[in-house]
Amino acid sequence: MATRDEAWEILNSAEELFSAEAVSTAVDQVAEKITAQLGDAHPLILCVMTGGLVFTGQLMTRLRFPADVDYLHATRYSQDNAGGSLSWRASPWISVKDRTVLVVDDILDEGVTLAAVRDKLLAQGAKACHLAVLADKANGKNKPVKADFVALTVPDRFVFGCGMDAYGAWRNLGAIYAIPDPVAG
Repeated sequence: MATRDEAWEILNSAEELFSAEAVSTAVDQVAEKITAQLGDAHPLILCVMTGGLVFTGQLMTRLRFPADVDYLHATRYSQDNAGGSLSWRASPWISVKDRTVLVVDDILDEGVTLAAVRDKLLAQGAKACHLAVLADKANGKNKPVKADFVALTVPDRFVFGCGMDAYGAWRNLGAIYAIPDPVAG
């Protein structure tokens, strides 16, 4: 977890990739696509905590159809930037059986977490499971899952803002930033 001073140092050295306005425009566009595809389905929207909170909140106000909302918490990340083993911290309270589900998360990085979430929801009887992410990381990896709805594509760098954290800080930023790449020696 970054201290206050470390958090400011991270932000001050970061590169802004997408302004808050660019993020807002991208959320508008993805909301239109989701509405067109799922507007008649009365879906259950599941926010993946904690990273998906900001994107889910922004997205919800732009969707023009009735939906139920719940959350789940599954993660491979702690307060550092390395993925570890999958930890299920909370399952949805609303049953997914026979429901069209829209899982909303902050970023599709390697895809392991979202693939596990999708598989679990389908095993619990979801009729369909769609994935929406604010950011899809262009890392060139063969991901086990593909998002149905992507607002932005980010480079293969450590990014933060809009729900994504930098060592526990800066989820609350409206813009998306990248930590500088280490200088190759």
